[in-house]
Amino acid sequence: MSEDAWRSAGERIDTLVDSIGVGGAVARERAEQLVREVVDLYGEGLARILRMSDAAAVERLVHDDLVASLLLVHDIHPHDTRTRIRTALDGVRPYLGSHGGDVELIDVVDSVVQLRLTGSCKTCPSSSVTLELAVTDAVRSAAPETTGIEVETPAAEDKSLFSPESLMSRVHTTAGGSAPEHTWVSMPELDELADGSVGGFEVAGLPILVCRLGTTLYAYRDRCAHCTETMAGARLGRVAATNSVALTCPICHSHYDVRAAGAALDHSEHHLDPLPILVRGGVPSVATPIGSPS
Repeated sequence: MSEDAWRSAGERIDTLVDSIGVGGAVARERAEQLVREVVDLYGEGLARILRMSDAAAVERLVHDDLVASLLLVHDIHPHDTRTRIRTALDGVRPYLGSHGGDVELIDVVDSVVQLRLTGSCKTCPSSSVTLELAVTDAVRSAAPETTGIEVETPAAEDKSLFSPESLMSRVHTTAGGSAPEHTWVSMPELDELADGSVGGFEVAGLPILVCRLGTTLYAYRDRCAHCTETMAGARLGRVAATNSVALTCPICHSHYDVRAAGAALDHSEHHLDPLPILVRGGVPSVATPIGSPS
């Protein structure tokens, strides 16, 4: 079963149960009972696997997204909520770092996750995407039992409280306008990208550039913010004046700081369009706007 297939399995099961319900209340009750019996059976099997596994094997199991999600369904995950959230946030730090920021778990109170954004994440042009696609996706996947997220930024006294379900509309309103929905696309080919190299790809019809610095991947829409032309053929290099690693446009030679979410080094008003890139289920995945022009 593919990554996308198992992630949407719950929705398909709900649809099938609903369709059986057309046959009447008795048919629906029997279908729901069948699902419960199967779920309970597999839950007991998973619990026994955990009991028979050593600590190292358990850690390998809980780091697999599919296995972890099943352990959560059966309430037998060996890690508590805070541990799971901290581990998930560790996975999004490379992306937040590309925005010059970080995220810290303050606490979980009454099923509400309290987070603090630090650095320049709070002022980055794509901070709403950072919240919506990186932080929230990580928290929701790691701790589906939580009911809300409270975000605190050092530069503001006020806090915003919202449920994961309403986050999209909130961040769009806060940003002053609507923004396109996004979808995660698995790109295992990114694992083959060498350190210090740049690759051009097309994902969901959108041309993108992906570069690797060490173990960290950075993704951007393939469009120079200064000349608006493609950056196909762009190279990575260090700019001595700022000691930054920059992507250089092959046409207008504008420089963009890779680690600072594509901030221009030559034209302060310009900025590349960064795309969230995270490892999901052990596979690099890029979040791209749905229906956006290429």
